Amino acid sequence: MIAESELPYLRRCVELATEALESGDEPFGSVLVAADGAVLAEDHNRVAGGDRTRHPEFELARWAAANLTPQERAAATVYTSGEHCPMCAAAHAWVGLGRIVYVASSEQLGGWLAELGVPAPPVSTLPVNAVAPGVPVDGPVPELAGQVRELHRRFHGGR
Repeated sequence: MIAESELPYLRRCVELATEALESGDEPFGSVLVAADGAVLAEDHNRVAGGDRTRHPEFELARWAAANLTPQERAAATVYTSGEHCPMCAAAHAWVGLGRIVYVASSEQLGGWLAELGVPAPPVSTLPVNAVAPGVPVDGPVPELAGQVRELHRRFHGGR
């Protein structure tokens, strides 16, 4: 269940995804939030340089591993514009982060990209819990999903 108080974090994810798009990258953004609601770190996609592992969720997992105790990691939440891919879900679980809240699901994104004629990625899209069954996950968020869809349309429509 997603609380009204969590929507600002999710809106920030959409802002970060927009920043990624405006810098020529795929539109994904994520925010790492402590148990007390403090924003610990945030990032957006940085794959345009050729390193396809530069997803914000992966970067936040690495940051958390280097900067938080195991207890702080377990109590933290990752808010993100799109559901974690398998690589990011694995990183999230391996470093022991807590809950994930996403705006758009992998299933939604796959449908949107198919409609746009975008080729399938080289890695299967799976729900987070197919990769990391113990991670609590909430999403999608219908009131923001249309904004994320439009960002992907803008990114892929210009190709």
